[in-house]
Amino acid sequence: MPAAKRRTARYLWVVSMRVALAVPCYVDQLRPQAAQATLALLERLGCEVSLDFDAPCCGQPMFNAGVLTAARAAADNWVQASSQFDAIVMPSGSCTHHVRHHLPPFLNNDASAHAASVTFELCEFIAGPLGRRTLSGRFPHRVAMHLGCHAQRGLRLGGSTELHQTLDGPMRTLLAGLDGLTFAELDRPDECCGFGGSFAVGEAEVSTAMGRDKLADVALHHAEVLVSSDPSCLLHLEALALHQGSPLRTLHIAELLEEATR
Repeated sequence: MPAAKRRTARYLWVVSMRVALAVPCYVDQLRPQAAQATLALLERLGCEVSLDFDAPCCGQPMFNAGVLTAARAAADNWVQASSQFDAIVMPSGSCTHHVRHHLPPFLNNDASAHAASVTFELCEFIAGPLGRRTLSGRFPHRVAMHLGCHAQRGLRLGGSTELHQTLDGPMRTLLAGLDGLTFAELDRPDECCGFGGSFAVGEAEVSTAMGRDKLADVALHHAEVLVSSDPSCLLHLEALALHQGSPLRTLHIAELLEEATR
């Protein structure tokens, strides 16, 4: 049996879909295992994944800092790389939000509109275009979920307490379908972790205090694992947890789902 079919043999679905994996620059440099897990998971779900997406950065850091010349160069490169694909998947809600909501008005051309329409955050892609709201897998641990602000309030991939909405969305639904997983329900589930990109540099003390508050909420509810769909949030909280000597395990959602579905 060919290798690709062996990987999907124990699943009841096989999807024939070619997608591009776009690896954000900070994932490539600081959390490559999130990209590796994303690739393995998408292939396991039947996708033919192209690694030919040739754009190292969407330009969000420069755009947010107001360095618009550099941001435009990165954005132009991104939309050019997007032109040959019908679906682009990223293990980052933050970068997906920037491509979808900032690039079209910034560049104001058809290419940027196409890039925005075909770019998906990993969980929304699995639950949306792939049509898989649940996966066959097991993860027997108590899990605290952190959905980053861009994914939650920008992409609307989860409800918001200030709008009196239920905390639902594709990431939570995928986790809820795993055998053995229980949620550590936080008191302040949709509060910012404090990273905020350049905010963590310009307001380091505030950023650190917010991160510690988030970790205190996680510890209060006896979570074994903290999972996030945004590597930037995850790296921030992971560093603070390590500094505190916490035994908390931190995983990107791709890492958790890949481990659970092996």
